[in-house]
Amino acid sequence: MLELDRVTLPEASEALRAQVRAFLAEHPEHLAEPNSDFTTGHDPAFSRKLGERGWIGMTWPAAYGGGERSFFDRYVVTEELLAAGAPVSAHWIADRQSGPLLLRFGTEAQKQAYLPPITRGEAYFSIGMSEPNTGSDLASVRTSAKQVDGGWVINGAKIWTTDAHRNHFLIALVRTAPPEGKNRHVGLSQIIVDLRNDGAKVRPIRNMAGGEDFNEIVFEDVLVPEDRVVGEPGNGWKQVTSELSFERSGPERFLSAFRVLVEFVRMVGADPAPHEAAVIGRIAAHLMTLRRMSASVAGMLNDGKQVDVEAALVKELGNNFEKWLPELTRLAAPADRDARRAWRTAYEQTQLLSPSFTLRGGTREILRGVIARGLGLR
Repeated sequence: MLELDRVTLPEASEALRAQVRAFLAEHPEHLAEPNSDFTTGHDPAFSRKLGERGWIGMTWPAAYGGGERSFFDRYVVTEELLAAGAPVSAHWIADRQSGPLLLRFGTEAQKQAYLPPITRGEAYFSIGMSEPNTGSDLASVRTSAKQVDGGWVINGAKIWTTDAHRNHFLIALVRTAPPEGKNRHVGLSQIIVDLRNDGAKVRPIRNMAGGEDFNEIVFEDVLVPEDRVVGEPGNGWKQVTSELSFERSGPERFLSAFRVLVEFVRMVGADPAPHEAAVIGRIAAHLMTLRRMSASVAGMLNDGKQVDVEAALVKELGNNFEKWLPELTRLAAPADRDARRAWRTAYEQTQLLSPSFTLRGGTREILRGVIARGLGLR
């Protein structure tokens, strides 16, 4: 049986919300064009300002530059940044999952080298999981790493690597040993790749929205030093599944279409027609439910609990919500072209990005399998 903990955000965390809003009001230059999604605003200057405030690596130990704050504090900051459409993509993956992965499995030398620059908003990471022609079947990884004198030689390719053409590092899931019979989870490892100096070829892929945040990375005899292996060789499957819990459970999994709702509410004004009010109420009910579920996962993470299934459930339901929110507003939007302008821009941007919502972090078919197994249905 799946049971999400009931949590209430502490008063101290709610007080932090006002500080974040004041910070955003002080830096309007970074919010001139609010982003519709957490992947679309790459702004290193903004990331450094967040680092100066201590809002990156908030839950990490002070020894590595972290703030030693609660997951609830981090949740509030994340929620406010996303709701405002802030440009957070530069540091996003490093803060959300690469840093926590290194905290849990990295060597002391790796923690000292990589974590402080992340907290300062100066070091950015990409995810090296997906590969061409493999879909969401992570166990089918074919990129290999062979141990040689002085390090590991990597050959293969990764795809769907957000911002790899601008980021500094990639944590790549690679095969360092063959699978044992039908157990394909054996023999996988994670290795840190320096995207600017190791010789990997990064090829941006332009999407329908005109952006180039997705990339293909090709490894042709790329040599990385021995000390770049994260954790123990062969432990990659355990590590990568724990990493996905951080990726799947946050408010970004249901706030990617939030800008459309904001502009719809502004468009219909303080006295919406009955059908407009009904749409707002329907969306708000779903939004509040998802928010409570996501906050519950934050609380469980704060207590050190395993949340693989709960995180998958938040992402699956959140992705469905992100898909139908824009359509509900479209059906209820007034005909006045001038009134619709800001909403229309947000709507069109979200529609162009929406095919990615149910793919990144695991397709809905994969997530439903995780949920079914967690509930004992398979």
